[in-house]
Amino acid sequence: MLLIYLLSILLVGIIVLLFLPGSSKLLMKQIALGSTSLVFVLSLLLWVGFDQSTSKFQFVIDGLWLPVANINLVLGVDGISLFFVILTTLIFPLCILASWSSITGGVKPFLVSFLVLELILILVFTSLDLIFFYIFFETVLIPMFLIIGIWGSRQRKVRAAYLFFLYTLLGSLLMLVAVVYIYHYAGTTSYEALLGIKFSEYDQRWLWLAFFASFAAKVPMLPFHIWLPEAHVEAPTAGSVILAGILLKLGSYGFLRFSLGLFPEASIYFTPFIFCLSLLGVVYTSLTAIRQTDLKRLIAYTSVAHMNLVVIGLFTGTVIGVEAALLQSLSHGFVSSALFLIIGVLYDRWHSRVIKYYGGLVHTMPLFISIFLFFTMANLGLPGTSSFVGEFLLLISAFSANTTACFLAATSLVLGGAYSLWLFNRIAYGNIKLAGLDITLREFVVFLPLVIGTLVMGIYPNLFLQPMHAAVSNLVWG
Repeated sequence: MLLIYLLSILLVGIIVLLFLPGSSKLLMKQIALGSTSLVFVLSLLLWVGFDQSTSKFQFVIDGLWLPVANINLVLGVDGISLFFVILTTLIFPLCILASWSSITGGVKPFLVSFLVLELILILVFTSLDLIFFYIFFETVLIPMFLIIGIWGSRQRKVRAAYLFFLYTLLGSLLMLVAVVYIYHYAGTTSYEALLGIKFSEYDQRWLWLAFFASFAAKVPMLPFHIWLPEAHVEAPTAGSVILAGILLKLGSYGFLRFSLGLFPEASIYFTPFIFCLSLLGVVYTSLTAIRQTDLKRLIAYTSVAHMNLVVIGLFTGTVIGVEAALLQSLSHGFVSSALFLIIGVLYDRWHSRVIKYYGGLVHTMPLFISIFLFFTMANLGLPGTSSFVGEFLLLISAFSANTTACFLAATSLVLGGAYSLWLFNRIAYGNIKLAGLDITLREFVVFLPLVIGTLVMGIYPNLFLQPMHAAVSNLVWG
């Protein structure tokens, strides 16, 4: 019943917020923070009670919806979705805490949008029916569209919101056509039932392409990445954290769950295409990040590079490659979220994200710079951090699949060092351009779980690898 408890707490939180008067801003924030924090604690119980020896779905909820048409709402968790659920429940209370003082207008709709978004994301990662996965996958767009378009920080926020909405929606329309075809072919949209159905190689290729259009826009892969830097720059800090920390994972999760799970032969066939597109994305976005003058835009491009590395790991078709991709996805959730929160700290104080306006902060904000240095090192894969484990295993799996791909993917480590260290140097050292207070206790509490998560995964990755091993072993072909 744990999944029901998770969803029910969020639903109750949403209803309570809707009925509270608009003047009770502090109470609304406390209710939103309390409900999301409780959901995170309960999600850890999913991990504690998870049976690592089986690849079967656990904590399953089976609700009748259209039994005549053989379509039911089925929710469940396996080793692949477990950590995505936990990552989601961790990021949301941190976002609410980070927005505690920065969001002053429209507090109620802002908090309701965040709780609705968390509810939908948990449903996406646990849905075991294609129809419901598609519904929840698309419904994510609505609260995120509002968050960017209403609480964005600059004048182009409405344009950015529409870019985000249209790019991801249009890509997903082909997936809807594919889901309808699958239903007519198999007579069911149950994921577990479809795993036992053999599609012809011709059908697999067309279905794979239809799903690819949707997931590639979410990762995002070139040339579907145009919306991401724009959305990041215009979104509020919490919106950027959700985008980078969770929403980009919908693409990699979809590739692993559906493209590799349902269409393995087509996945093998299109692997060279995926490698070419991903490697182009890694090199291009890394080079583009170096020349950025806006803090958020720079980190946004680095997110594209890291997520394209994840896709390479997924399509190596090996256990080590897929597990490395999952680890790197989780690591990216920690590190990129922290980097956007770091930018949020600067923006809250001086309302600027232009890099050249900052300098010498090591003299006035030493604790802030220490945290910034830690996540800069994690972003470029320092041993002992989560990114090192994921990137090292990714390169091992890429080398066994294609040595050229491994070499080109490894260039991201060099380029990552270039843009990460150069950014840190410009912000931390040099002449003091701006003087401000160091981070507050509230801001430190926001960063602390991300620091702990990054260190634990870097020092003891087996804690995360063991639960996902059985589920991953069932999906790979190498």
